[in-house]
Amino acid sequence: MSGQAVAGRRPAGKGARGKRARPRRARATHPGRLRSLAFSALTLRMLPARMRRRVLALLAACLVLAAAFQFWLRDSPLVAVEDVKVSGLTTKDAPRVRAALTSAAHAMTTLHVDQDDLERAIAAYPVVRALEVQADFPHGLRIHVVEHRPAAMVGGLPVAGDGTILRGLPVEGRLPEIDAPPGKLDGDRLTDPAALHAARVAGGAPVPLRGRLERIDVRSEEGIVVELRDGPELIFGDARKLRAKWIAAVRVLADPKASGASYIDVRLPGRPAAGGLPAETLAPVAPAGTAELAPPAETTPPASGVDPATEELAAPAPATAAPPASDGTAETAPQAPAPTDSTGAGGVSPPPE
Repeated sequence: MSGQAVAGRRPAGKGARGKRARPRRARATHPGRLRSLAFSALTLRMLPARMRRRVLALLAACLVLAAAFQFWLRDSPLVAVEDVKVSGLTTKDAPRVRAALTSAAHAMTTLHVDQDDLERAIAAYPVVRALEVQADFPHGLRIHVVEHRPAAMVGGLPVAGDGTILRGLPVEGRLPEIDAPPGKLDGDRLTDPAALHAARVAGGAPVPLRGRLERIDVRSEEGIVVELRDGPELIFGDARKLRAKWIAAVRVLADPKASGASYIDVRLPGRPAAGGLPAETLAPVAPAGTAELAPPAETTPPASGVDPATEELAAPAPATAAPPASDGTAETAPQAPAPTDSTGAGGVSPPPE
């Protein structure tokens, strides 16, 4: 058996010493990237040696210019901010806010405007809600200030529609009152959820109605309720879909049919409801089955003997007495039999009284 291979065994040799090594897969590369690299290399190789040196020199010059822009030109006095224009300020703090913004802007360049520094410069003025900055190369900078507008009074302090407490901001005109628990007005924003939602409702009011808002309450059943001066209450429920609810309220208020309503429910802005309207005057109607019930004058009584109010058979009229006889004796009229139900309904009309 030495010259024969034993079944189940592999013949001795190099292959028996270990497993056959598998070839390693090439690393996958994006086809587009390969094509671009191949095209670039081919283009440079196709160029003459002199032209190739010029292209490389041009690329190096671009890199140098980019580095110079990044580290020198953008902060250079050649592009320093010299002309600052501030717009959008309307309150009494306007001169101080404008001076703070101008001072911070003069430390910048038109190629390197730091809006965070501008916002830190006016952080002490809560009237500013946002800044819109636009550089005007080479030396101009335009800054538009978006102010907070007081929407309501909470604890004697003006509050914006987003809940920001505008301390020290002068109030022009009348603003609606909102109640807040004590100790909830210490920070820069409202922390009481009910007062915050009421402020959002006040902030979303359209301009024609802002002067008519008197008070905003949060009730257990109706939710947020807006009280108008010389007008109905507006029931909002919650602070969602405020724009749609205010549009629905304005439409109902402008409808002559809703004049005199005591409240307008806009919790479903697609189906607003006006309540408390005076009811229409109706002609009095007697209860069904009473003797006072009579048909209108312009209609003819039904000839079928059926009472239209009760849908029952009406009792026949009582028999009248015959005229006295000529001989002085009175004859008694025969008594009419009790009427029966001729319709087959199974009922009998009551006898006459």
